[in-house]
Amino acid sequence: MPRRWLVLAHRWTGLFVAAFLVVAGSTGAVLAWSDDLEPLTAPRLFVTAAAPSGVRPLDPLTLRERVAAAYPNAAVTMVPLDTLPGRTAGFFLSPLAGHSAPADDEVFLDPVSGHIVGSRRWGDITQGTCNLLPFLLRLHYSLALGAVGETAFGIVALLWTLDCFVGAWLTFPIRLSTAGSGAARKGWWSRWRPSWRMRLWSGGHKLTFDLHRAGGLWLWAFLLVFAWSSVDLTLRPVYRPLTRALLGYRDGYDALPERSGPETPGLSFRHGYLIARAAMVAELARRGQQIRSEHRLSFDRAKRLFAYRVRASDDVSLTGDTTLYIDADSGRVAGGDMPVTGPAGNRVTTWIESLHTADAFGRGYRVIVSVVGAGVVLLSVTGLLIWRRKRRSGRRRRPDGR
Repeated sequence: MPRRWLVLAHRWTGLFVAAFLVVAGSTGAVLAWSDDLEPLTAPRLFVTAAAPSGVRPLDPLTLRERVAAAYPNAAVTMVPLDTLPGRTAGFFLSPLAGHSAPADDEVFLDPVSGHIVGSRRWGDITQGTCNLLPFLLRLHYSLALGAVGETAFGIVALLWTLDCFVGAWLTFPIRLSTAGSGAARKGWWSRWRPSWRMRLWSGGHKLTFDLHRAGGLWLWAFLLVFAWSSVDLTLRPVYRPLTRALLGYRDGYDALPERSGPETPGLSFRHGYLIARAAMVAELARRGQQIRSEHRLSFDRAKRLFAYRVRASDDVSLTGDTTLYIDADSGRVAGGDMPVTGPAGNRVTTWIESLHTADAFGRGYRVIVSVVGAGVVLLSVTGLLIWRRKRRSGRRRRPDGR
């Protein structure tokens, strides 16, 4: 394909996705620190006194029972198993059939006393700063427009992925046959090296151009990871078949059938937890692994399953990716997701999702995620500035002003 066509493709793709990427990059830079920022933006809901010496917090299953008793017309289908000292425990509510949805859908309890300390309607920014981080998350994934916005972001992510390769190719030196005799005497790497440099003291258009070109090269690997993982998170009907064809992919949860039945599980949450934990310990021992930390236990009403998620010894994610599915009525093991030991496509997916959500490597990597988010904004803005300058320059060259 002629270079000029790739230039046009890069230019118009950039113009189309720029606004989306400014939102995604700026919100992503903040969301990397959501675990640290939520106690600051909503201290009443997230911060509580640490347990006195010799006093043990109530176990999460008991806290869930307290919430269920306080909200008899709502279902409490998820139990957080990794509450930190000095933090509250949060539980989500969903309406039961024949009952209206609760005014707030997230409730917070003091894990020591078991008292409800507050609630919020997740993502509703009209409630104030207590929903700032959830609202930013809604913006980040869907522009706060629900399924329509999520699909739009998925299309943008797919274009962004392709444009990563186009943009990188455009930084390569032109062919020797058109480069002139002086350039022809230089090696390919020598001619590509200037693309990585930034003329920081030049100012004006030179600096803008260098920030766009060199900035894209320095961040290229991260940009590709975030672009392709965005396709995974927002456009799975495209991501899954491609990954299955290229690398192999085994469906875990998605392969399990839906089943009809009561809105509540046949087994109690406590019974389901004990069965799931014992099965998980046995399965991990068979693989030479063990549970490093527990993340959550949830009940899937559509498939009538308990999903028990933990962090296993070799998990990439800090919160855990290893999940076991237990039949909520019989207690038998129905399936599981062991991403690190699955096909290459599952392992790649686990890695890019953990990198995208800043759920790997700790605080140092969060700094990198924030830098990349700021870089995405910078590349979008500098791209618009370059386009505007070329547009104005073209108008000045035409006497008729078209």
